[in-house]
Amino acid sequence: MLLLQQYYRHSPAVATRAQHGTLLDDASSVICKKIKSVYYLQHMSELKIYNSIHRQKEVFTPITPGHVGMYVCGPTVSGESHLGHARPYITFDVVNRYLRFLGYKVRYVRNITDAGHFEEEGREAEDKISKKAILEKLEPMELVQKYTNLYHWAMLQFNNLEPSIEPTATGHIIEQIEMIKTIMEKGYAYEVDGNVYFDVKKYAASYDYGILSGRVLEDMLETTRELDGQEEKRNKVDFALWKKAPPEHIMRWPSPWGEGFPGWHIECSAMSAKYLGSQFDIHGGGMDLQFPHHECEIAQSEIAHGELMARYWMHNNMITINGRKMGKSYGNTITLTEMFSGNNPQLEKGYSPMVIRFFVLQTHYRGTLDFSNEALLAAEKGLQRLWAAYEVLQKLTYTGNGQPINEELDKQVRQLCAELPEFMNDDFNTAKVMANLFELAPVINSLKGGQIKMHEISEDTFNLMLHSWKTYLVDILGIQMEVLGTDEDKLDGVLQMLINMRKEAKARKDYATSDKIRNELLAVGIQLKDEKDGSVSYSIVQD
Repeated sequence: MLLLQQYYRHSPAVATRAQHGTLLDDASSVICKKIKSVYYLQHMSELKIYNSIHRQKEVFTPITPGHVGMYVCGPTVSGESHLGHARPYITFDVVNRYLRFLGYKVRYVRNITDAGHFEEEGREAEDKISKKAILEKLEPMELVQKYTNLYHWAMLQFNNLEPSIEPTATGHIIEQIEMIKTIMEKGYAYEVDGNVYFDVKKYAASYDYGILSGRVLEDMLETTRELDGQEEKRNKVDFALWKKAPPEHIMRWPSPWGEGFPGWHIECSAMSAKYLGSQFDIHGGGMDLQFPHHECEIAQSEIAHGELMARYWMHNNMITINGRKMGKSYGNTITLTEMFSGNNPQLEKGYSPMVIRFFVLQTHYRGTLDFSNEALLAAEKGLQRLWAAYEVLQKLTYTGNGQPINEELDKQVRQLCAELPEFMNDDFNTAKVMANLFELAPVINSLKGGQIKMHEISEDTFNLMLHSWKTYLVDILGIQMEVLGTDEDKLDGVLQMLINMRKEAKARKDYATSDKIRNELLAVGIQLKDEKDGSVSYSIVQD
């Protein structure tokens, strides 16, 4: 059945009916004819994924044939997502798209972290949601809704497919408490004054703590520095499963250990098990999550369920600025709205979401991607070149006699197309896919200009090229120029977002921010006007 599904994905003749779940009566005979093609045989090659836990590429074999369960760590909605966050969401959107393209039924779960006690390496633990809510003078859930909406808007701009399920930490407190109780019953967690910690040293005595990150417990015990308020732990490396809520803490839930709130790591273990089972196929996220987040997930899940939670662990590398990781703690982030508008001193101009998507995918997901205006300008030109070639190809009509006169050219074109599935099956190598499309672009332009005559290639090769561009550029890489709208639409969208941010600032009596937004827009020639009905209009100030 999976082979049949793969054929439907690859055959433009039956694609429309296949999308509606209809099987053609003569499907078997059609497949028998098509399967003889080298191109179609290569589509059936094995998918290999670099498994971070084993540090090697492995043939992907799902637990349940024809089905894939994939969990990807989503955003912490304590603030706006930045360019560094865009990489995992675009990367795993392509993974999702390609698995579906191969015919798998994918359950893609991507969480929203809207509560939790964060323990990041070398930093004081904190509740990011509550801390930011105080700064912005908002209720925690008001803050969460604000940044969740902004995150969803950004994902739409990137043309990312929606996940199958998008669970929230606050919506699964019961599941987290039950999992903590199980871990305690098995003797691998302990309570101190309403706080519950996972006993890492006891776990490491029988299990491989560090299996994912390669960390050695003895080294961690020696090098982990003492942080304030951690004296109650048995070991410095123990992590919080549940934290007691101090009197001033707004986000709190009842538990067997008193009112409190969950640790960061427990939410992903609890929610992935609920929606994908105690063991599932793929767990994804940024490389910075390998330790401590994913390492802790593995430990607590293995105790709770008795098996490794995911079979394949995928991690995208980071985006750097001048060789340094982009992150809020480094003060070098560029938010996604700033990327789109250009309103950041590190940017020469604004860049469309598709340019950013293209920029991310032109490097293999496990490679470091260094940000610069020059790199983004090059990505913009590259995207324009590929999309222009695709538009030309769509308008071309085959006028040859069906047989190729130029056998060498015909073979080269077929080879470039046939390599596309090979590259995707080799750990989702989007960079090589793009390289082949760039090699095909001059052929397409020469067919239009007449430098290459249509009868130099066969009709089958022409159709293969047309189908390959649609399949890989649009369906798998997710490039869709129409999602951008006109420049006027983009300007209006950004302005409405700024107007809403100004309204929120005024509502909480943050007049400094409100005035700053109005004055900076005026400085670039856009005047805001507060109308009598409470709405806000804008006009372009003529020089």
